[in-house]
Amino acid sequence: MVPLSALTRFESRSGPEFTMRYNLYRSAQVFASASPGYSSAQAMAALEKVFAETMPPEMGYDYMGMSYQEKKAQEGIPPAVIFGFSLLVVFLILAALYESWSLPFSVLLSTPVAVFGAFMVLWLRRLVLGLYLPPFMVQIENDVYSQIGLVMLIGLAAKNAILIVEFAKDAYERGQPLAEAALAAGRLRLRPASGAGSIARQIMGTTVIGGMLAATLIAVFIIPVLFVVVEKLSHRKSGMTVAPATSPLPAQGDD
Repeated sequence: MVPLSALTRFESRSGPEFTMRYNLYRSAQVFASASPGYSSAQAMAALEKVFAETMPPEMGYDYMGMSYQEKKAQEGIPPAVIFGFSLLVVFLILAALYESWSLPFSVLLSTPVAVFGAFMVLWLRRLVLGLYLPPFMVQIENDVYSQIGLVMLIGLAAKNAILIVEFAKDAYERGQPLAEAALAAGRLRLRPASGAGSIARQIMGTTVIGGMLAATLIAVFIIPVLFVVVEKLSHRKSGMTVAPATSPLPAQGDD
């Protein structure tokens, strides 16, 4: 038997209990979150830039968890291709519905107007808020939330156009002149203002709009007061006393 001291020298040192490995490579795990006003994509781009500027070339990096999923999503099909393919499918469906290759253009050409209005309002919102708020609080990106809103907006605009074109097509096929058929279809879509069933829609719209305005502008001040009153009454009935917390409330985004 050979003693260990004949082959090597050992001594006690302080060190970590274990060494992390990622894909068999020694690694260090970094947890980070973006500052308010910045997206996760911007934070990852900043980390990659700092890593390329400061770390040696033999070191690398990779993502885990949600960041990994976000990176994989960015490597997938671009949103422009998805929107283009969706328009193609809608065009084919409308062509089959109308049995015409030209009428679907009357519907699809109305959606850019809605998209233009959406981006114009976003730009105006950023312009107005930029006069009163810091720049990081008014940044508007073409992120997943705006894309979801665009999909919903295109659906609503297309539905409105489909109904107008359908009514105009039926009137034109019954012998009505083309321009008069189009104008009649446009007036028919304004039935909440006049026509059959207009009173019911006016009352319903007034109720919903008035209630939402009151809930947005007034209830936001009344609800905290009601919460305090109800909690005081409930604790008074139960004989409990509530002491204020010694630590402040966590800020938004804290875990």
